[in-house]
Amino acid sequence: MSKLRVNAFTLSLDGYGAGPDQTLENPLGVGGEALHKWMVGTRSFHQMVGKDGGTTDVDDRFTVRSFENVGAWILGRNMFGPIRGNWPDENWKGWWGDNPPYHVPVFVLTHYKREPIIMEGGTTFYFVTGGIHAALEQAKAAAGGKDVRVGGGVSTIRQYLQEKLIDEMHLAVSPMLLGSGENLFAGLDMLKLGYTCTEQVATTLATHVIVKRA
Repeated sequence: MSKLRVNAFTLSLDGYGAGPDQTLENPLGVGGEALHKWMVGTRSFHQMVGKDGGTTDVDDRFTVRSFENVGAWILGRNMFGPIRGNWPDENWKGWWGDNPPYHVPVFVLTHYKREPIIMEGGTTFYFVTGGIHAALEQAKAAAGGKDVRVGGGVSTIRQYLQEKLIDEMHLAVSPMLLGSGENLFAGLDMLKLGYTCTEQVATTLATHVIVKRA
């Protein structure tokens, strides 16, 4: 049965999934890129960016797991780019160049209409103005029975958590403090929402935690 999943989503020790003040120069906010040291050295990440080498350790295995059986993605507007408000033109096509790492349909939550963007490698960005339920319905239809992965950002994941729609989350807790930014769990009672921790594995760069809906 198709699941709604969060995978390889990194948090600081104080619960922030992104730093403040996202810009073109700081896609994950100030200090946010440092969260992902656990992933950038893996063989899987090296392959995504066209490099050789990389580790084949626990961090890499969690990266590999994150892409398994994914038939579609859902992204918040900020995960697609730093542009706010109405689209000024059609030039911005995401952070990832001509061949994004998704290779399946991607549904971007936004308040502003935009035509789909067909990219290399099987990725097509669709822009959904009807909210999180509409995006999930479209993503499940496109996934063809496979899982739908919510890529973030924090606000998007929180909205799906509040509706008890996420079936499983893999969170990588990075041993660093951000101090401010976007906090994933602020104001959420995960126990009352029905979630429980089912697995944890620690490496030198992250503690990997699996959280599932009971």
